[in-house]
Amino acid sequence: MFIGHYAVGLAAKKFAPRASLGALVAAPILLDLLWPIFLLIGWEHVTIEPNQNPFLRLVFDYYPISHGLIAVVGWATLFASLYFGLARYAAGAIVIWCGVVSHWLLDLVVHRPDLPLYAHSRVFGFGLWNHRVATIVVELAMFAIAIWVYQRETTPRDKIGVYAFWGFLVFLLAVYGFAAFGPPPPTVKKLIIGTLLTWLMIPWAWWFDRHRQPAEKIARSHAEPEVIPAGS
Repeated sequence: MFIGHYAVGLAAKKFAPRASLGALVAAPILLDLLWPIFLLIGWEHVTIEPNQNPFLRLVFDYYPISHGLIAVVGWATLFASLYFGLARYAAGAIVIWCGVVSHWLLDLVVHRPDLPLYAHSRVFGFGLWNHRVATIVVELAMFAIAIWVYQRETTPRDKIGVYAFWGFLVFLLAVYGFAAFGPPPPTVKKLIIGTLLTWLMIPWAWWFDRHRQPAEKIARSHAEPEVIPAGS
């Protein structure tokens, strides 16, 4: 699951319109932001194995700190609490908590049985990744719906709100296409470097979202009657 997680962040704007898209996108991809860090310091482990199905090339040997369900609930609570402490926006904090937890639930659908509840626990996974075409169809459908939702909820203020937004979408699709049809990562080190670049998506989302505004605000402004000063 890749663009499916971003789909959750984009669609979340409907439920927390005052929250920055940077925070809303960071929530469902938070586990994948933490995972390369834990790989780098040796707390978690992954193996790259040849496979004709690109979704099955990574064997997640050990990752309970980033992807164990108990830890995920903790990360969700920490992120939502920090957000609420800074923004004082309850709806945003709730949506962010749900966004973080949604990562584990979506991974549960696509992963082979490798998702733990905690370290050395039984592992779970429904294995949609075993079906390459079905995986791509599901993720693209989620992404298309999320784009539609986000566009219904926001409207661009200027050209940045248009071009930076569409550039973000095209870039995600290009990365997804490379992952789905390109070669596997040559080494775990290069996998870590590539995954760490995911952090750049957060300021990008924050940037173009600042150049968009709620669509309902525009609708209200058009609906308000013009006030003609007395004596005109």
